Amino acid sequence: MFYYILKYVVLGPVLRLLFRPRIEGLGNIPEEGAAIVAGNHLSFSDHFLMPAIIKRRITFLAKAEYFTGPGLKGRLTAAFFRSAGQIPVDRSGKDAGQAAIREGLGVLDRGELLGIYPEGTRSHDGRLYKGKVGVAVMAITAGVPVIPCAMVGTFEIQPPGRLVPKIKRVAIRFGEPLDFSRYAGMENQKAAIRAVTDEIMYAILELSGQEYVDQYAAKVKAAEQAAEPSRKFPGLRR
Repeated sequence: MFYYILKYVVLGPVLRLLFRPRIEGLGNIPEEGAAIVAGNHLSFSDHFLMPAIIKRRITFLAKAEYFTGPGLKGRLTAAFFRSAGQIPVDRSGKDAGQAAIREGLGVLDRGELLGIYPEGTRSHDGRLYKGKVGVAVMAITAGVPVIPCAMVGTFEIQPPGRLVPKIKRVAIRFGEPLDFSRYAGMENQKAAIRAVTDEIMYAILELSGQEYVDQYAAKVKAAEQAAEPSRKFPGLRR
């Protein structure tokens, strides 16, 4: 109940009014049945803008940190994500990927829409990064279509570190559903799940027009952060 009040009464109308999103390909979202919506991830605003314009309820696998933050802000954030039906996923440890897949398959088994960001984290520089293969495993295992989605302009309104987004028009594009039935039974084959993931990422790339980086976003970000002290203090290189 809270989800629909938030979407149609409280948050949804405000977001549409402020950001006036240009929506393309909304008809590619199936009216019923299980499907995965796989999108790029540029901003915290993505969590609100995409669900606000999709007619059906969509459940995202949200990182567990959104549910465990300290202080009043942390409690409010956790309450929001729980009330909106989002599922916390612990991304630490070797079994994190399997836990996310189990949760996602549970959503799909109920015939619902599952939202996922294959990059695994927000882009820190606006580029599109290599996708993780969990989306492919779920698509093949559940036998469901994948609808690529591109958020355009959300990095500019709220890049990482910016608390309050700028009021500026954005675009949300949905591509035609991708059918991976030809890979049935191959969810444990590395070559197959990498091929499926790359096809999904290419479809997102075509919609978004971003620069593509064939590396995982988390690794690139970690490497840049590690190099930051050396850039600020050249003497540390010695």
